[in-house]
Amino acid sequence: MSCSSSSGSEEEDEGIDSYRKGGYHAVRVGDSFSGGRYIAQRKLGWGQFSTVWLAYDIQFSRYVALKIQKSAPQFAQAALHEIEVLSAIADGNPSNNKCVVQLVDHFKHTGPNGQHLCMVLEFLGDSLLRLIKYSHYKGLELNKVREICKCILNALDYLHRELGIIHTDLKPENILLISTIDPNKDPIRSGLTPILERPEGNPNGGATMNIVEKQLKRRARKAVARIGRRASMGGVGGSTKVERCLDGIDMRCKVVDFGNACWADKQFAEEIQTRQYRAPEVILCSGYSSSVDMWSFACTAFELATGEMMFTPKSGQGFSDDEDHLALMMELLGKMPRKIAVGGARSKDYFDRHGDLKRIRRLKYWPLDRLLVDKFKFSDNDAREFSEFLCPLLDFAPENRPTAQQCLQHPWLNIRNSTKNEVKSESSLQKVDVGMSNLKIKVGK
Repeated sequence: MSCSSSSGSEEEDEGIDSYRKGGYHAVRVGDSFSGGRYIAQRKLGWGQFSTVWLAYDIQFSRYVALKIQKSAPQFAQAALHEIEVLSAIADGNPSNNKCVVQLVDHFKHTGPNGQHLCMVLEFLGDSLLRLIKYSHYKGLELNKVREICKCILNALDYLHRELGIIHTDLKPENILLISTIDPNKDPIRSGLTPILERPEGNPNGGATMNIVEKQLKRRARKAVARIGRRASMGGVGGSTKVERCLDGIDMRCKVVDFGNACWADKQFAEEIQTRQYRAPEVILCSGYSSSVDMWSFACTAFELATGEMMFTPKSGQGFSDDEDHLALMMELLGKMPRKIAVGGARSKDYFDRHGDLKRIRRLKYWPLDRLLVDKFKFSDNDAREFSEFLCPLLDFAPENRPTAQQCLQHPWLNIRNSTKNEVKSESSLQKVDVGMSNLKIKVGK
């Protein structure tokens, strides 16, 4: 979200309650920052700690993403940490070719709600989460998955091996395409003329009114959509979504959002990672290293290829979502070795002394390659090759997982599958060949 044309929080606005002392800074289109260098163009997204705006950099005549942190001390401290990490990333990569978002500038801005730390980042496109949604959760062609995986692995190799940084929150939402899916939303490709001064008739408090108006409009749109859905359900089977073509969309991407990142030798949080991408050692509190990012990478690659999350744990009668998560892992990957199962500070919460889950006793094993074939209709060959790439990354023993550098050498990344159109044309050619051979046989008689 930190520099995107869209955000994972795009469904709702941030609300007006947080525009107060210690909270967000109210921005209006045309507002200037850093002595007039950056001019706000439109809001890109928001998060718990900040809002993000498309801004125009007058000094270098380019569009950038302006991230404005809430002003309370705890948010300022988080911003300082992120700036420290981003500065190290930028200093080590002056050519900006490591598939990691580039910090352009940072400064302080004083407003009615306090002093806000601001980060200026390169403008990027939509998140991989938006790309997954755009493809109707059908999964991307494996060639496109490979392109994306190479970028993510290059980023992780740079972070882990060269800088000693663990991202700790790798997921589709925190990986952005370098350009937008819709060219009309890209300020450069759409030929957007930059706004260099505040539009006339934009009153004070415009930002607050804007949010209220948007909330009312959104409720109206949702009501209309609900009515439309009810009407469409009157038909047999409802309406089917047309498959979207992803050809022409640039699959190059960059890893973003380093607000939760840490140095490998200076960790400050025990509970890291978004639930669905969380590694087993984090759940068990048995210590972690950069290999947690590799686990999250495998979950992300699976989601890109299938359109579904690898693990979606839920609490149930008598067991927690943590225990369900561990059960889902074992159903897919096999029983967790006893030494690992009982080796964490929280192991006793979930496992007995034999290394069996305390409350979820019956597991339904479904190996990854079979899951890909049976549920997601992969060919046997594609399923085997893809699972051979992913399974080592999902080793319960963190030290056994390959590094990003090792993954970049894996043969799966260099396989080229036929696209759907190529498969269709090959099939047609085969039919023609068969027809010709039959013709020859008939002539021979």
